Amino acid sequence: MSTDSATVREHLIDRMPTLTGAEIVEQLVPPRQFTDASLETYRPDHDYPSQAEAVDAVRAFTAAWRPSGGFFSRRKAPDALPGLYLDGGFGVGKTHLLASLWHAAPGRKYFGTFIEYTALVGALGYAAAFELLKGASLLCIDEFELDDPGDTRIMSRLLTELVAKGSRIAATSNTPPNALGEGRFAAQDFLREIDALSAQFRTLRIDGLDYRRRDFEATQSPTTPPNSLPQSTTSADRSLSTASTTCCCTSPRSTRRGTSSSSPGSTLWRSRTCTF
Repeated sequence: MSTDSATVREHLIDRMPTLTGAEIVEQLVPPRQFTDASLETYRPDHDYPSQAEAVDAVRAFTAAWRPSGGFFSRRKAPDALPGLYLDGGFGVGKTHLLASLWHAAPGRKYFGTFIEYTALVGALGYAAAFELLKGASLLCIDEFELDDPGDTRIMSRLLTELVAKGSRIAATSNTPPNALGEGRFAAQDFLREIDALSAQFRTLRIDGLDYRRRDFEATQSPTTPPNSLPQSTTSADRSLSTASTTCCCTSPRSTRRGTSSSSPGSTLWRSRTCTF
């Protein structure tokens, strides 16, 4: 048999996939269920005025990107904090509003979870990650978490330096920024980082029911005792209660994690839960 006709087998362990930093940040976009999210498609619950107030706040936050009104205009845009922080429970629309803000922002912009941004720094190194994100009009951070002092310092420094370069920040969490890390780390330097970070944000509390329960509970009579509901109804209620913590929109998303010596192509697949 000639060597030309011999089949060369490639083994999976012989492959060395790599990704550039630019290719990684290209993936920092809203999840596909929020591809068409906008303020117009958000349905505020009129029983909770804070939801409509959040829509107004997001719309006002976009005013910095709109024309000022011309050279002879006497109106001056009011000074505003560079960050907007949406706090609330599951299913009140935080991620929807965050994605709507991302779609409204001009130019280069990024949308990712807190873990994805810290993983980006871990994979590329701080300096390289900062250079890639520098100059973006907006960074959206979904599910902001400060469980680790190291991550806190990294994100505090990163956001502070990006804001100094003109970027704006929007974030969501189930905990307001001045309470992040509370009860977990009492070190004074950690708390100092929290205070510095929270000062960058205007905080809005969004109240309301999980949207997955809203229509269901609206059909129930307020005078009907819960124990008198049919068994099928209570089962559905339990299913909806489970959905409030594990949304049907959950989908895998790749995040890059590693150290400065690891390949940027390293990936960690995890479940990304939609909080509407």
